[in-house]
Amino acid sequence: MSEKTIPHVWDEEDFEAIREAHCVHRKGITISQAVEQYSTWSRKYEKDLCPGRYKGPMIAGKVVADYFEDDREKKKIIDIAAGTGFVAEHLKTHGFVHIDALEPSSKMLLRAKEKGLYEDYYTEYLCEVQLPIPNDTYDCAVSSGGMGEGHIPCSGIPEMIRIVKPGGIICIIMREVFLRDVDEYKDRLEPLMDSLEKEGKWRQVSRVIIPNYFIVMSGIVFLYRVI
Repeated sequence: MSEKTIPHVWDEEDFEAIREAHCVHRKGITISQAVEQYSTWSRKYEKDLCPGRYKGPMIAGKVVADYFEDDREKKKIIDIAAGTGFVAEHLKTHGFVHIDALEPSSKMLLRAKEKGLYEDYYTEYLCEVQLPIPNDTYDCAVSSGGMGEGHIPCSGIPEMIRIVKPGGIICIIMREVFLRDVDEYKDRLEPLMDSLEKEGKWRQVSRVIIPNYFIVMSGIVFLYRVI
C-alpha cells in the first residue's frame, strides 16, 4: 500500500497540533499577533510539529539538496520564517553548512540558537520593507510554513528575490489550501509569481502538490530560479 492510501489514525496530540496551528493562522490575525502566538507556542512547537505530522522541513531539505547536487558546503542559504530551526536541521543532514535564519519571533529564534544551527540570525519580518541584507547575498532562500494568514505577504516575494544571487533558487512550501482561503494570496500570489517571471526576475523550475504535508492536509512546493 502506498503512502497516499494509508489512512491517518488520529490521536489527541494530532488535534492539539491542529488547534495550535489554527491559532497562528486564524482569520484576521495580524503579524504582531502571530509573532506573539508563535512565541507562546515555542515551548511545545517541536513536539506538535514533529516529522510524523509536518513534512515541510524534510521536503525543503530534499528539494534544495536535489537542486544543488555538488558543492553544498559552499552554498549560502537563508531560512525564512526559520522558527526553531527544523529546516536547517534537514539542510545540514544534506551537507549544507552556511545557513542564516530570518524569523520575527525572538523566542523561536532562541530555541534555534540553542542548537547552534545558523551563522547569522535576523529577527525580522519579510515584507516590502528592505531587509538589512545586501543584494545577491544567497544561493538559496527557502521558506517552509512561512506563508499563511498574517504571515509573509505577497509584497515580500520581490524582497526574497533581491537577496538571492542570479542563478540561485527560491523554494516556498506552504499549505495548498492557503492559495484559496487566505485573502492575501487568493487570486494574487500565483498571478504575482507569473508577473515576476514575465518581468524576467525569476523562472519557475517546478510546482508540486504534496499529499499529507501537514497531517492529512496537502502542501504545495514552488521552486524558482532567480535570473
